Amino acid sequence: MCRWIFPAFIFLMFFRIGEAQVGEFKFGGIGERWSLTDSSEVFIDFESFPGSIAPVYFNGADNILDQLPYWSPFKFPTELGYEDGLTPRVWRAANGFYWFTAGTLTTEWVDGDSSSYSPPVARGITSEWYTFDVGVPVPADVVGFYTPPAGFRADGTPLRDDIFKAFEVSIAEEFDPVMNLEDGDSDYHTLETLVADIPLNYESNVQLDFPKQYVRFIRLQRKPSSDDKTFASGQANVQQGTIGEFELKGSGVPRRVIFVSKIIDVGELVNFGKIYWSATGMRFEDGLAKEVDDSQASLSVEMRSGRDPDPNIYFEYTDTGAERVVSRSRYENELKQRDQNSAGAIQSPKPGLRASVAYDQENWTYWSFPFSQSGIQAPLARGSHIQLRITLESQSFFDFIRLDSLWIETSPPLARQVIGEVARMDDSNPSTGLTEVALGDMTDFIYEISSSFDVSGQNGFDALRIRTGSPTVFKNLYIGLDEVEPKLVKQEDDLLTLIFPRRITRQANEPVRVIFGAEVFVFANTFSGEVFDTKSSNLPQQIEAGNASETLGTDNLRVFGGSAQRSKIIEEFSVGSGFVTPNGDGINDLLSVDYVLYRLPSPIPVMLNAYDLQGRLVRRIDGGLQGAGRQQIFWDGSREDGNNADPGIYIIELALISELKTFRIFKTVSVAY
Repeated sequence: MCRWIFPAFIFLMFFRIGEAQVGEFKFGGIGERWSLTDSSEVFIDFESFPGSIAPVYFNGADNILDQLPYWSPFKFPTELGYEDGLTPRVWRAANGFYWFTAGTLTTEWVDGDSSSYSPPVARGITSEWYTFDVGVPVPADVVGFYTPPAGFRADGTPLRDDIFKAFEVSIAEEFDPVMNLEDGDSDYHTLETLVADIPLNYESNVQLDFPKQYVRFIRLQRKPSSDDKTFASGQANVQQGTIGEFELKGSGVPRRVIFVSKIIDVGELVNFGKIYWSATGMRFEDGLAKEVDDSQASLSVEMRSGRDPDPNIYFEYTDTGAERVVSRSRYENELKQRDQNSAGAIQSPKPGLRASVAYDQENWTYWSFPFSQSGIQAPLARGSHIQLRITLESQSFFDFIRLDSLWIETSPPLARQVIGEVARMDDSNPSTGLTEVALGDMTDFIYEISSSFDVSGQNGFDALRIRTGSPTVFKNLYIGLDEVEPKLVKQEDDLLTLIFPRRITRQANEPVRVIFGAEVFVFANTFSGEVFDTKSSNLPQQIEAGNASETLGTDNLRVFGGSAQRSKIIEEFSVGSGFVTPNGDGINDLLSVDYVLYRLPSPIPVMLNAYDLQGRLVRRIDGGLQGAGRQQIFWDGSREDGNNADPGIYIIELALISELKTFRIFKTVSVAY
């Protein structure tokens, strides 16, 4: 049984430690439900495991498409809040055109009612094709469609006999690059995997088997057949073939499912701490779910916080074509969408029409990077509202993960707001407004914060933590106009922590300035920071970028590394003394391989390989995931079998393995005794 368990908490609970108030805001668990109100989800099972969420299980017999309650009839949906992967789509396209007036044309095929259909139209047999986007990849091995059970065509032909004479069906697991272009459907193309190309069909119930695989996109194209009726020149050709329902079948769970919570009102302005969850690895065996230790499944969580109920700002057009802010209610219920005709032209701006929707970055954080480990600090600014996006992933058709509950630490803010900005010591007011440095050069920085407090309830702070991403050298601390001696200075690999000799409070509210040296190894790096209170267990409060000082001119915590100074990924590559003597005498027993990595936005795998002069691999050392900055790996002169390498010359290779390219650098070293 694979399970991560943490103590149970009630929905919103606070406990006191001294003057601290630390609590947990909880989703799910015993006695609680994952809220469906205003949430978005695709193939989430809320019923099988009370208090938990899990992927929907498909039994192989039922139509997967019937389990989706809503389909957008647009290739590019206009619904407010549409998010790729959360809303299934079905649309038609034609040669030379990629837009048709949407309606029930194809959504009738996926409404779970075989008696509903779209009447055949007068258009060329090969003129149209239909694309289904399920939203996420699902396990499938059958795709099909069938005619309505009752009704007649205009010529008296029973609809049950009005079959597609010839057609092609293709599928794809993930995004089709051509499909993502706005005019990408103006010419037909087959998707990644061709399921069937049928030149002449006599079946009213078409069932096409294919090897089981994950499927997200399905495409159906009409094709001409030898049985097609011909018409005199100039006459309309009403297409043959009426579909009552389209089908996709398979057994197992989707490759991934997504749940986006509604925007949750926490009840008051709070700081956020660590995020925890309890989850259980599961497997379906003979249609029954069992807890297992080796489930090939995982989960990730993204989150964002805000200080009001809506992360968006809505605009309407004025009579001059300009935009002005309106309420969401007016935007949704009173304004109209700009129309687009078959040629793709969009209606001109005028009053009464919807304009743009912008993100409210002043009051809302952006979505965090995905967390895959419980107990991580949530990178959220203070807020009164929170929203989660949870992804449950499966690497096997029948393995999945069940999320039982999730909770986030909260506590009252230390101050109403803490604003910070950073600048170079020798260029505190840059003409560009940006802090720019040379990559890899030790640079002195000024980091200043200013605070504001409400009348009561915010007890202030006496400590600061700055994340630079590289080793930092502390130099000076100022509180107000006074240079002061910190009570504690802690310099770690990528952190600088200071405890002040006096507190910052509403009654003693002074700006804090820190001067330190640091190296920058990436093109864009945020010197994020937080303040905290050593006298209580209140959670730290994030520093928000802004105008913290009139003497600094950046209003930002971002630092940009100059690209001209460093063109390579690996630099300053050295191998210590250049030789290793693995005889256990304590002298040169280890060969130190030192280097600096640049321009890496995230850690990537690093390997150190040793070869003999014939090019044969002698030893491979896994350096793990490494990010930008100074790095080091050691070789003890041993071979892969654990024995010492023979005396002689060897080639050391450092290899960085990225998705697109492997970066390599070599040096020769010696093994001696």
